[in-house]
Amino acid sequence: MKKISASLLLFFISFASCSFAKKFENPDKDKLLLEIVQYVLSNGHFSPMQINDEFSKKMYKSYIEQLDSQKRYFLQSDINEFKKYETRLDDDLKRGDISFFNLTYSRLMQRMKESQEIAKQIFKKPIDFNSKKTISTDFEEIQYVKTKTEMQNRWNQIITFSAISNYLTKEKEENTKLEKDSTYKVKSAEELKKESVENAEKTLTEIFSIYDDMLEEEWFSIYVNAFAETFDPHTNYMAPDIKKSFDQGMSGKFEGIGAQLQKKIDGIRVTTIILGGPVWKAKALEVGDLILKVAQGKEEPVDVVGMRLDEAIKLIKGPKGTEVRLTVKRVDGTIETVGVIRDIVEMEETYAKSVIVNHNGKKYGIIDLPKFYMDVENYNSKNAATDMAIEVEKLKKQGVAGIIVDLRNNGGGSLRSVVDIAGLFIKSGPVVQVKSSQGRVDNLADTDSRTQWDGPLVIMTNELSASASEILAAAMQDYKRAIVMGGKQTFGKGTVQTFADLNQYVRQNSFGDLGALKITIQKFYRINGGSTQLEGVKSDIVMPDKYKYIDVGERDMSNAMVWDKIKSQQYVPLKNDELFARVIANSQKRIQENPNFKLIDENAKWIKQQQDENIFPLNYEAYKKLMEKNEEESKRFKAISEYKSNLKFSSLPSDEAKIGKNEDLKLRRDRWHENLQKDIYLEEAVNVLEDLAQK
Repeated sequence: MKKISASLLLFFISFASCSFAKKFENPDKDKLLLEIVQYVLSNGHFSPMQINDEFSKKMYKSYIEQLDSQKRYFLQSDINEFKKYETRLDDDLKRGDISFFNLTYSRLMQRMKESQEIAKQIFKKPIDFNSKKTISTDFEEIQYVKTKTEMQNRWNQIITFSAISNYLTKEKEENTKLEKDSTYKVKSAEELKKESVENAEKTLTEIFSIYDDMLEEEWFSIYVNAFAETFDPHTNYMAPDIKKSFDQGMSGKFEGIGAQLQKKIDGIRVTTIILGGPVWKAKALEVGDLILKVAQGKEEPVDVVGMRLDEAIKLIKGPKGTEVRLTVKRVDGTIETVGVIRDIVEMEETYAKSVIVNHNGKKYGIIDLPKFYMDVENYNSKNAATDMAIEVEKLKKQGVAGIIVDLRNNGGGSLRSVVDIAGLFIKSGPVVQVKSSQGRVDNLADTDSRTQWDGPLVIMTNELSASASEILAAAMQDYKRAIVMGGKQTFGKGTVQTFADLNQYVRQNSFGDLGALKITIQKFYRINGGSTQLEGVKSDIVMPDKYKYIDVGERDMSNAMVWDKIKSQQYVPLKNDELFARVIANSQKRIQENPNFKLIDENAKWIKQQQDENIFPLNYEAYKKLMEKNEEESKRFKAISEYKSNLKFSSLPSDEAKIGKNEDLKLRRDRWHENLQKDIYLEEAVNVLEDLAQK
């Protein structure tokens, strides 16, 4: 294993510490919390912001959006009243004045009660399934209502839309039951309409109940978080219960569905699928899907659009062996309901593993690395770099002619592992630069001249490859050591966060747990000086995918930190320009001529078109026709999921014995090989590796 420069140790020491000497006392818990958060951000954030009028405007916008993202509670008159605080929050923060929070909190509670009463009155009358009206789901563009009558109309639209979508789902379920059992007696239209309305009413009742149960301090945490997130999207305040949930997820074992989620205006977005988890096993969800409704087993679904993320997660998670049914809006706009059996989510599948592919009489190795992991307590006991070195050695013994390192969907992890892994493929030299808030730049380098693999190398990435993945891909690209293949660019997260326990700043804490602050403290830079922030790593070979025409990653986040550049490090790239240019040209020609890639590109354009559609009819028949039209159009792209290459995959002999003794492991490996065979991107990567091997 390569040795790492001493600066890496200093980096981890600074990474783990974000504490300052000052201690606080304040008899008011809310003011105390704000005071501490301001202090930590001002002294510890990588790029402290001036708390001025411009900051105040950004915080104001973020806070109001978090309170009422779908504009279903506040009136325009409320917003007009709130507006006087738009440039005052900076002054209020400095004085410890929380009058704006008090005003918005009391008004929100009032408007929620009014909305609850409006909804009750609407449900007392028949819902019109034949309306000529429409509803817009472009919540950023729709205006706040001006009168109580307009508010009633808005809630009428929301409830009608919910009932109509419920009706369509129930009608589909009835047809499915009839297909499975010809003797099944299908429910009448009137029965389905009645159930759909009852379901819509139950959903709203549960949402209002959740908000009724929230304490004032939980609402205040939203205000604190709006302040923190104004610095950058990865800086967040975590109330005690949120931090506890986060810690459980980081422990590597929890009961759930095996997906990481993010709150969006129009639903709960799936951001990561955990390999080996229930969702992965059932092939139920994909990154980018929006969860609209959640149902427990056979119970009626609850609408989670507009619900707080932590409350939605409580509905989705649950005991092992129980079923959760999710109504999902796919990236292409189609809507379907999927069932997932919750299970213990083990993180074993995030470990490095390899496979052999035979192609035109030659063997090639593929190493899948879903995460840059390490044992925090003892790096040497378990880490991605050690495991990668083992996999490389096993592939070398099999006489492979080239290696593909698959970093697709790899969200990052241990920086130390990145430097160690880069050292497997280069002689020595800088790997990444890390800049602190004080302006200090640490050059993290591989100092061992030994190279474990000097043969042909391809790095596979996509728009969801982030952080540490981008560092490795960037280093291999800068050294011209490997060809990077993937989408237009990687995720674009070039920042480092740490946790600050806010309780350590209190002199005498009589309030209980104050929670923690996740704070951005450092920034990554390539050895050529450019940041990986925002721009990510641009592929040498761009392959079309479903995310081609939509913003994914850091670009899709508000308040993302900017791209910049620092001084380049001294490094010696390999003389592969001519070879790489020829191989890249060959690949681009194959991609352009491949009808499957053309279909993928057409699908990406269609997905962009679907995402731009946000006006829906409130007439059931018209809505049904629109959904059927979308489903019919989506069938045109079915060939993408049905694609199968002629590549043959096999486990390494050293793995076969272990796999044979473990049925669950065998299932996972068979499934992996099956997915690899359907992977058109991997097939092209093998073609590229073959071209490189012919040098």
